[in-house]
Amino acid sequence: MSAGVRSEAWFARAKAALPGGVDSPVRAFRAVGGTPIVIQSAQGQTVVDVDRREYLDFVGSWGPLILGHAHPKVLAAIEAAARRGTSYGAPCPAEIELAERVVGSYPGVEQVRFVSSGTEAVMSAVRLARGATGRDLIVKFSGCYHGHVDHLLVAAGSGLVTFGEPSSAGVPADFAALTRVLPLDDEAALDSLFAAEGGRIAAAIIEPVPANNGLLIQRPEFLKALRAQCDAHGALLIFDEVITGFRLGPGGAAVHYDLVPDLATFGKVIGGGMPVGAFAGRRELMRELAPEGSVYQAGTLSGNPVAMAAGLATLDVLRETDGWQTLDENGRYLERTLGEVLRESPVEASLARLGSIFWIALLANAPPRAAEAVAAQSGEAYAPLFHSLLAEGIALAPSAYEVGFLSLAHGRADIDRLGDGLRNAFGSVDHGDSADD
Repeated sequence: MSAGVRSEAWFARAKAALPGGVDSPVRAFRAVGGTPIVIQSAQGQTVVDVDRREYLDFVGSWGPLILGHAHPKVLAAIEAAARRGTSYGAPCPAEIELAERVVGSYPGVEQVRFVSSGTEAVMSAVRLARGATGRDLIVKFSGCYHGHVDHLLVAAGSGLVTFGEPSSAGVPADFAALTRVLPLDDEAALDSLFAAEGGRIAAAIIEPVPANNGLLIQRPEFLKALRAQCDAHGALLIFDEVITGFRLGPGGAAVHYDLVPDLATFGKVIGGGMPVGAFAGRRELMRELAPEGSVYQAGTLSGNPVAMAAGLATLDVLRETDGWQTLDENGRYLERTLGEVLRESPVEASLARLGSIFWIALLANAPPRAAEAVAAQSGEAYAPLFHSLLAEGIALAPSAYEVGFLSLAHGRADIDRLGDGLRNAFGSVDHGDSADD
C-alpha cells in the first residue's frame, strides 16, 4: 500500500526539516519500504492519517496507550492539570501520589525518582549502580534495548568474554569497553563472565521480558541464575521494565517471575501517553542520589504535573476495571486466533505472547528466546505482510522485530479482524522460497 497524497506531501516537508523525516528512526519505514503514513488523530483502537484513512492500531504509540488512544478519563485528568499550570519545577501532589503508587505496587521498591524518558531512567539507574558499588563494568544482553544510552549502544564482540563494541557512530570505544554483552538464555556464558570479572561488575541490566528484538520470552531458570550470580559477586540486578512495567500487571515481570531486582526502570504505561520515565529501588540505594547522596541526577521537567496526572488516571482505570485481567484474557484469545492462522500459513511462523504483548516470529517454528536465533531473513518476509495489512486498514509496527500491543479499547472483533487480515496477507503475497534462502 502506498501512502496517500497528503501523507506523501507531509513527509516530503518532514524530510526537509527533520533528519530522515522523523524524530525516531523506526518511524521512517526503512525496514519495510515505502512512505510512512502521517497521523492526524486517534481515538480508542483507531488512528486516522492525514488522508483520512482509518487504521486498526496495534502499535499503541509503542506501548504506553494501554487504555487506547485519547481515553476520556486520561484526557480529563490532563486538561484539569494543565489548567493548574503545565510545569512548576517544584514538587507537586501528583508526583508524590504516583510515586506512592509505584512503591506500593512493585516488589522491593521503597523509593522512586521520575524522569522524562525510558532512556533517561536507564542512564540514571546505571549511574546509581556504579556510584553505589564503586565499580565500573556493566553487563547487558544481546537483543535487549535500553534506550540510546552511550555505554549501552553496544554490540557483542568476539571471545569467550564478550567485550562491548560501539554499535553507533559517536559512541567512544572507551565507553563501550566498560560494557560486557552476553547472549540471552545461556547460563554457561553467564557463569563464565562472572567467574572472570564478577568482582568488577557494578550491575547487570536486562529486559526480563525482552521486547525490542522480537518478544524473546525467557526461561525462569535463566533469570534466577542471573539473580544468583549478581548476589554471589555483589553486583546489582537492574530490570528494565520500561515496556513491561504496569503492562503485565502492577508488579510487572518481577511478579510474573517471582524475582526482585535491586533497581527497576519504568516508562510507557506510567506516563499514560505523556513523556515519563522512572527508576526505583530500595531506600539504601536510592539515598545515594543527590540531594542525599553523591550520585548526581536532575531534570527540569521531571515529575511534570500534567504527565503525572495522566499516569495516575491510567493506573486508576486499570485498577477500577480489572483491566489487567481483561488484557490477559484478550491476549489468550489473540494467541488462539493468530496461532490458528500461523499454523495454516505458507510461511513458517509462530506467535510469542505474554499478557497483552505479542510478536509474530516469521521463519520460526517456535518463538526464539535469544536474538541470535531470530531468522535473518524475517525482515524481508515481513515487509509484504506489513503492507498487505496496512492496505486492509490494520497497523502493526513497521519492523519485523517490534512487538504489538493490545489495549483495553481492543475487543475480540478487532482481534478477529487482525486474524482475517493476516490470513489474507499470507494468501496475497508472493513468498517464493524465502524460508529456504
